[in-house]
Amino acid sequence: MMSVLIGVLAGAFGGLAGLGGGVVMIPLMVRFFGFNQHQAHGTSLAALIFTGMTGAVTYSLRGNVDPVAAGVLAATAILTARFGALFAHSLPEWKLKMSFGIFVICVSIILLLKPLYVPSAHAVQGWVWVAVLLACGMAAGFMAGLMGVGGGAIMTPAMVLVLSFSQYLAQGTSLLAMVPAAAVGGYTHWRLGNVVKEVVPGLIVGIIVGTFAGGTLAQWLSEATLRLIFAAVLIWLGLRDIRKSMHLRENFLAVT
Repeated sequence: MMSVLIGVLAGAFGGLAGLGGGVVMIPLMVRFFGFNQHQAHGTSLAALIFTGMTGAVTYSLRGNVDPVAAGVLAATAILTARFGALFAHSLPEWKLKMSFGIFVICVSIILLLKPLYVPSAHAVQGWVWVAVLLACGMAAGFMAGLMGVGGGAIMTPAMVLVLSFSQYLAQGTSLLAMVPAAAVGGYTHWRLGNVVKEVVPGLIVGIIVGTFAGGTLAQWLSEATLRLIFAAVLIWLGLRDIRKSMHLRENFLAVT
């Protein structure tokens, strides 16, 4: 039951903020399931395949998905997601937790700056357009495998600011591109023993419900209010993880 609830919260966050729910799932799984950081990252990434699928379908119904751009993003993301997962597995838990805390704070800053995303007046085209997407997918894929998230925090701003995508089109496209990247990263984590398979079905059910619920709730609350709420929660979670990582570091150094 708890896994379904965590999935609902993660899906709702994705639907409301246009980002993957990994930044919500990971700390909740650590807190309520007692997962170590590696297990939380791997399990989150495996479940995020369904966040991307559900979100992409929702956005595509309104014509807000560019399948060509998503395919170009995924082309490099599926290559680097594996290396991100392998790198995450090689890190001591305290380093991974600290990195995640810093990443969560960065995501909160991106949320707060969202109103400043203004499409470029001179959109790039041709091979430059392809090169931007390939580079963006490469960075997003590695970050997805490392942090157990979807990579939307990297892909969405880049598509809006550089490629002149609308905010909704960028979010829908990043959700679709997330699916193959999360699949590769999740599979790598599974091979490394970092996916707790027992909780994944509950997370998937919750994510599907939460994604649709979040999209509905977004129509009732102002976007500015939502951004402030989520940013405040994420900053608190990020600072908490950084503080806990310092305690883990002290224990790690004491043992070694």
